Amino acid sequence: MKQYTTILWDVDGTLLDFHYSQRCAMEACFQKYIGKKITEEQLDRYSAINDMFWKKLELGEVTKEELLPGRFIQLFEEYQIDGVDVDAFQKQYQKELGLHFSVIDDAVTICKSLQGIVKQYVITNGVTIAQQTKLRLSGLAEVMEELFISESVGAPKPHQAYFDYVLDRVSEKDKSKMLIVGDSLSSDIKGGVLNHIPTCWYRQEGTCNTSGLIPDYEISDLHEIYDILGVFPNA
Repeated sequence: MKQYTTILWDVDGTLLDFHYSQRCAMEACFQKYIGKKITEEQLDRYSAINDMFWKKLELGEVTKEELLPGRFIQLFEEYQIDGVDVDAFQKQYQKELGLHFSVIDDAVTICKSLQGIVKQYVITNGVTIAQQTKLRLSGLAEVMEELFISESVGAPKPHQAYFDYVLDRVSEKDKSKMLIVGDSLSSDIKGGVLNHIPTCWYRQEGTCNTSGLIPDYEISDLHEIYDILGVFPNA
């Protein structure tokens, strides 16, 4: 079994349930700034708009400065919601994202069990205040060597500038001994493929790979990482 010394973990959709955080954040912000409950239709539409903006950021079609307010502006325009301070709304949204989290597949326990066996880092696209807060509150921050958050790095996954920054700072210099674990084919897996880093696609239920990218491993439960690493700390 090939031995990996370093795991580069994605966060949203891999270790933590982003859709849970998103729902809680949008519910809180709608109540605070619009004075009414967000509907399921509006929540679904926002999720689609948000995904679209992040994909455009990955492709370099929008900037982060355009993304942060742009997704809310589009949502409010589509539902004819007027008079909202978008800047205040999106800042509160980031705070709420950090305060609400739900762990996937015992992720915290798994990461803690791997301490001393492999070095672990976070590689995540997102806003620093939201990501730092939920990683700290969840207990994940304390087991990571470093948090590489795209806003702080100055570029998102899968851009080369992002991975150049990460690779310059991780202690392991042999890329064949690193493993990227993430749910996003377009940012995590693509970033690994472009940089010749082994990848493990965390496939969420109902998703399929139509990207043409081939990850080295595919899992549907984070506990399967033990088999890939060839370690069984709880045995």
